[in-house]
Amino acid sequence: MDIQSLLSVAPVVVLLVLGYTVGRYREHRHIASIERRERAMGDIGVANLRTIADPDSVAQTLLVCGEAVIASDYFKTFISGLKKIIGGGMPAYESMVMRGRREALLRLLDAARAVGAHEVWNVRFEMPNIGGIQQQAGAVMVEVLAYGTAVVRRK
Repeated sequence: MDIQSLLSVAPVVVLLVLGYTVGRYREHRHIASIERRERAMGDIGVANLRTIADPDSVAQTLLVCGEAVIASDYFKTFISGLKKIIGGGMPAYESMVMRGRREALLRLLDAARAVGAHEVWNVRFEMPNIGGIQQQAGAVMVEVLAYGTAVVRRK
């Protein structure tokens, strides 16, 4: 391989390494933020049950929702594209879906707290895009919608 060939490949390699480094840093920061916020929201009960326990003590119910869109960095998109050729699990996409679900739930809990609720019942998750994971202009992203019934109890 001559020097001219190496110089033509170098920008691509540099961009992939930069994408990997920055993407990994941002993902770790986001996960740490999610964990910190989950601990802070520990006082709000969450249930996927349709029927509210002790309905006589309910003062008000409200629909609350939280939405999140999480995008993959180009390095993960590139590596996942290669992985599609040979098949198998896609940890980068699995991490994206997990982060999207947790972020949407936290935003739902923020909405519940804003209306004075300490419980959210009948929590559901939707991935509005057809197929859940969508590729737009080279970037892979996932949309997650969490919704449920915020319950405010009588004092």
